[in-house]
Amino acid sequence: MIRWRIAIPVVLAAAVVAGCITYMATPVQPQRIETDQRMQALTVPKAPETIPPPKEDDITAYQRAADAILSRAQNAKASADEPPLVTGRIPLPKSRPLPRP
Repeated sequence: MIRWRIAIPVVLAAAVVAGCITYMATPVQPQRIETDQRMQALTVPKAPETIPPPKEDDITAYQRAADAILSRAQNAKASADEPPLVTGRIPLPKSRPLPRP
């Protein structure tokens, strides 16, 4: 009968040795790079010189969104200060005997 405690490490070690031999025996071939290709000129779009002022509707929309976010943050902080609602005893897992080889 084969002992699994010995067989598994032997198989893994054989696989590692085979991988190392394959890696070392394979010749390394550098990739060739074609130098005939020319780089295309990159065009960078220009940034606008002046930024238009925001519209009044945008300002009010941002302000309403900020107010909503801040009101939610206050509610979240208030609920985080409260202790969790756990009633009764929490059962712990039972200890199990160690498996024998």
